[in-house]
Amino acid sequence: MHKYLSMINILSQTPSIVNRYIAQLRDVNTQEDSMRFRKNIERIGNCIAYELSKQLNYETQEVETPLGMAISALPADKIVLATILRAGLPLHQGMLDFFDDAGNAFVSAYRKHHKDGTFEIAVEYMSCPNLEGKVLIVCDPMLATGASMVLATQALLQNGQPKKVHFVAAIAARQGMDYVSRHFPEADIWLGDLDEELTAKSYIVPGLGDAGDLCYGPKLQE
Repeated sequence: MHKYLSMINILSQTPSIVNRYIAQLRDVNTQEDSMRFRKNIERIGNCIAYELSKQLNYETQEVETPLGMAISALPADKIVLATILRAGLPLHQGMLDFFDDAGNAFVSAYRKHHKDGTFEIAVEYMSCPNLEGKVLIVCDPMLATGASMVLATQALLQNGQPKKVHFVAAIAARQGMDYVSRHFPEADIWLGDLDEELTAKSYIVPGLGDAGDLCYGPKLQE
């Protein structure tokens, strides 16, 4: 059995409102409403951002009110939110709703299919601020094989060494979670839910289908 060095956080294991959002993401009838689908991914991003915020570093500061001074513990870490285009945008926005002063990074990574049915992950575009000493949070709604997440993160790390890395997904396959954990054993992984299987074409089962298509409409071709 794989022993994780990463801290694995699966929100669905504790009953909460996030389970409703996940159920609606999976439901083939609710999926017909792309606006609700995007909104539910954003909501999962909100929920994970709140839980993740408990792991950050804080410092005490004085805040002046109209009637006096208050003492508050405020986040001390500088955060960069990174996402994989295009499906990652709603999850990224959900995280950004909470970490509204974060830097932002974007990576284009996709499955480049071959005639024999195999595919490879291609990374073609990246926009990223300096990561040195910051907390990097990499978001993608579906963590299937983990290859896209790992390659995207390796590309991002060309822009400096963060002091901490977190990975965020709405739904993951165990194989993908294991793969990411092996490549980044010191990183923390945050999931809405965890599924056990992948199809021969590396789609998560039961999963929910193609998150990018459900968010923004089908592509002309893979």
